[in-house]
Amino acid sequence: MTRLRRLNPTLLIGLVMLALLSLFVGLGQVWTPHDPFLIDYGNTLQPPSLGHWFGTDDLGRDVASRVMAGGLVDLRVALICVAAPAMLGAAIGALSGYVGGRVDTVIMRITDIFWAFPFHVLVIAIVGVLGPGEFNLYLAFLLVNWISFARIVRGEVLVLRELEFVQAARSFGGTDRHIVARHVLPNAVTPAIVYAMADVVLTILAVTSLSFLGLGIQPPTPEWGLMISDGREFLFDAWWIATCPGLAIIYTGVTFALIGEGVDTALRPKG
Repeated sequence: MTRLRRLNPTLLIGLVMLALLSLFVGLGQVWTPHDPFLIDYGNTLQPPSLGHWFGTDDLGRDVASRVMAGGLVDLRVALICVAAPAMLGAAIGALSGYVGGRVDTVIMRITDIFWAFPFHVLVIAIVGVLGPGEFNLYLAFLLVNWISFARIVRGEVLVLRELEFVQAARSFGGTDRHIVARHVLPNAVTPAIVYAMADVVLTILAVTSLSFLGLGIQPPTPEWGLMISDGREFLFDAWWIATCPGLAIIYTGVTFALIGEGVDTALRPKG
């Protein structure tokens, strides 16, 4: 982890972009140019101007204010939808790899069953059964997304458990719980951390896509996917309604992609 102190250019650019994104989203929670929920039928479909930086939508709501306010929603949902499965998957993967035997066989067969289905199909099916809403998004991603992290950590643990420092800890009377928590897991999670940074990008796209389909965050909450869905009928007459939140999604995706690549470069063993 000390290699992160020597920031490579890719990671540095990603962190600067993340700082700007955090400033933009944070500002949207305490101040916006207009009320993001205010409906003004006398000011509908106005193009970008000094009064409305990103124009207005078909209900007269200020698009810039809604993009700012909606940023926190998408980031919060995406980060939770990655962090919770990552922690669950890391714990299950460590257990599977370290214990081995029947426990490992059962866990891997379960992951194989989930792995056989496309990720988005499973998430859509679960949300379709549970119903739309933020909590159900968390539950759907938790049930599906832990698999990748479990497989990654398990693979690392299978190698680590045979190394000398683990054998030494066992010979000194360390319990399995102590060895896994203090010696194995901290050394096995680095690839999972790198994967998690890349997974944030995919999760943001998945969350906004579900909202676009009406299965995610529900109106009137400002959310980028919902805004794109609302603006798809006005792509030629009022392009800004869908374009501005779309650009916000692209910017966020590039930000976390750069951070993930930078972290990967920083943590990758030097040959």
